[in-house]
Amino acid sequence: MQAIHAIETPVIETQGLTKKFDKFVAVNKLNLSINEGEIFGLLGPNGAGKTTTLSMLATLLPPSGGSARVNGFDVSREASRVRKSIGFVFQDPSSDDLLTGRENLYLHSLMYGVDMRAAQKKIDAALELVDLTERQNERVKKYSGGMRRRLELARGLLHEPRILFLDEPTLGLDPQTREHLWKYIKRLSTEKKVTIIITTHYMEEADALCDRVAIIDRGKVVALDSPANLKKGLGGDVVYLSFRKPNKPNLAAVKKLRCVRNVKREGDRVTLSCDYAASQLQNILKAIGKVESVESRSPTLNDVFLHFTGKEIRDDDGDAEGGYHERMMHSGNR
Repeated sequence: MQAIHAIETPVIETQGLTKKFDKFVAVNKLNLSINEGEIFGLLGPNGAGKTTTLSMLATLLPPSGGSARVNGFDVSREASRVRKSIGFVFQDPSSDDLLTGRENLYLHSLMYGVDMRAAQKKIDAALELVDLTERQNERVKKYSGGMRRRLELARGLLHEPRILFLDEPTLGLDPQTREHLWKYIKRLSTEKKVTIIITTHYMEEADALCDRVAIIDRGKVVALDSPANLKKGLGGDVVYLSFRKPNKPNLAAVKKLRCVRNVKREGDRVTLSCDYAASQLQNILKAIGKVESVESRSPTLNDVFLHFTGKEIRDDDGDAEGGYHERMMHSGNR
């Protein structure tokens, strides 16, 4: 008898989701399907459309077109039900500096209508989860940046949301604190079965945390898969070759090599996707001509981003999407 497999219903689903600010298209016909318990990453530079996407899913911005359902509820028609289903940790800290950590969580429990008979136990559990029990009675203004982010995680979980949005959760933190915060995010997914959608422009963060990643460039998804599959899809190793004028790379010759899968040139640098780079390096150098420097390594998500967008991830497009909070006041549903 053939086994019958249940069809998994997405916790978040978008179809053609679009957001325009006047003539600028911040999110362009986005199609996503995210399952329960998944850590899903939106990866791209500032201005790519990541924060705008989260804002629409959290009902903070009305879509200009398309549709989105969060926990089965339509973000346009059932906004209050969506908000009860989600937690949101914003880029900018929003805890009250003059209150203690515990007081901040208690205030949040009142705002979300958490049963007061259960609130204290939930606060205790949230503080324990993020290792702030011993510092709970200190004012937040004495907290370090990492402690504040952990408190915001605890606050976002206090009303037991099914879905948690994390917008650049480790922005501005030092590498050690960032890795500690990754540990808490993973625990939320594995222990609490929370579906987590995280925006980031840190490649190593997406690689370490996410089950799947959508690479977004100028409002569009240009690639979507697990980090491992995205890197595997590039094929082989990555070889960087730098040139100094008047030397010119012989791209036609190197493209004829059987080991070379892909060739891209940016200014004075050529990037190759190559099988067995270590053993083929002499053949590559002989074909391409005199070089200034050579670097060879396994593919990274940054290489994936470069492959699909033709550029490295960076922050120079920040003004394109930045300032969306101000636009919210007068954008309307265009």
